[in-house]
Amino acid sequence: MFKPTVGPIIGHTTTNHARIFLRGESSKDAHAFAGIRYRQLDDEHWSNGIFAELEKARDMSAVLALSDLAADTVYEYQAGWFSAMQPVCSAEAMQELSLQWPGRIHRLRTRSNQAGKSRAYVVGSCRYLRLTAGIAAEPHLGDRMFATISRLAEQADPPISAMLMTGDQIYVDDLNLIAPDRELKDILLKYRVAFSQPNIAKLMSNLPTYMILDDHEIEDNWPANRNKSDGFLYANAINAYEIYQASHGPSHPLCADGQINRKLDKYWYLFADGDIEWFVTDSRTRRNLAASDRRILDIEQEQALCTWLINSSARVKFVVTSVMFYPDSKRPDNDAWKGFPDQRLRLLETIRAHAIKNVFIVSGDVHGSLISRLTHSEDPAFEVHTIVSSPLCNSKLLPYAQASTFLLDQPLARTAQGNYRHELTGKVISQDNFAHVIVDTEQLHVRYHDRDGGLLQSTAITLH
Repeated sequence: MFKPTVGPIIGHTTTNHARIFLRGESSKDAHAFAGIRYRQLDDEHWSNGIFAELEKARDMSAVLALSDLAADTVYEYQAGWFSAMQPVCSAEAMQELSLQWPGRIHRLRTRSNQAGKSRAYVVGSCRYLRLTAGIAAEPHLGDRMFATISRLAEQADPPISAMLMTGDQIYVDDLNLIAPDRELKDILLKYRVAFSQPNIAKLMSNLPTYMILDDHEIEDNWPANRNKSDGFLYANAINAYEIYQASHGPSHPLCADGQINRKLDKYWYLFADGDIEWFVTDSRTRRNLAASDRRILDIEQEQALCTWLINSSARVKFVVTSVMFYPDSKRPDNDAWKGFPDQRLRLLETIRAHAIKNVFIVSGDVHGSLISRLTHSEDPAFEVHTIVSSPLCNSKLLPYAQASTFLLDQPLARTAQGNYRHELTGKVISQDNFAHVIVDTEQLHVRYHDRDGGLLQSTAITLH
């Protein structure tokens, strides 16, 4: 067997289930297959192999499901791919093959179902990796942050449950003014190069990673800048996104036989980690820009989000939106939630009317990191916090956000029942960074680190 050309990437992981993405290569006159075997840590015996045929339509990639796992348990696994002349190999025939598995052993930890247990996450966005003529320019600059995250993950207590990548994992449009990428082969190449850099590859092979797209997976400020010829670009960009980002996430339902349903009709999703839950919104592809009913989330998604906020018994609720929920930028563009004030107010009023506690809005996009607290002038019980983490690696061509970037001296929204007011909880971080978020029994801690692991800022927020 050969080692994967991309991956393995651990995706959605529960107490008894894990999804793992990997890519092989096409072989002339032969069929290619991906394989994984696993065992509990310190167990001598490997499981039978799990196999899937690799298809060119999915860029020779597959997502394999590991089922019937034990909760809060560390597993080892090996992953690779091989070619076989048989057009179809039965499960029994696969087991009879004399396969030499790749030597590298990876690890994954399943979720704990224990309520009240401390948990931790890494959050980041905007990883710039410029490709020119298919070659990454100084790829170590876009990869070094992941070495730092790996070191943290190896030492962290409580263990890090997952990494949340909240948008702009690649930049399809990094050379839009010179040579924009529009062909599927070019966009797929960007994913292959971005996800196979050594540090991010090591990290994602050992830590469950959840992803959602933002505009640069398609084009800057999509769909506001869309023109008549962009249908071709969008189809190719979304095809590549589904293969490399959505494929291993929870948006794909699980079938009764434990396999992943390949049908995909939406990109937003939910997942739980004990008594902590995440609702990851698609705030990019379901927009309605009509003046009569501007929406950043479609009707179905807004209703699902509100229903979850009201009915979920989760102790802490994280809502991921790739663009800023608040504070608003001083720039006149309406790409973030600033441009959709009615829908934003509906969500805030839902949280306030139902007295929902411990809601945290997680986002990226702005190339600056911050924490901000939102309150209500007439409702002292209302409180929502936003956690912004961006960028993992900036381009030298793009500025970092600063405190002066945002509207901080006026209410976020004014209503007849009172005003929503916000304030920064700390400084705006204007350099490459990531967020280490820890949820314990009484507080939520947000620690921002630079590319070398240095602590930039630490904030503790009391849970209610």
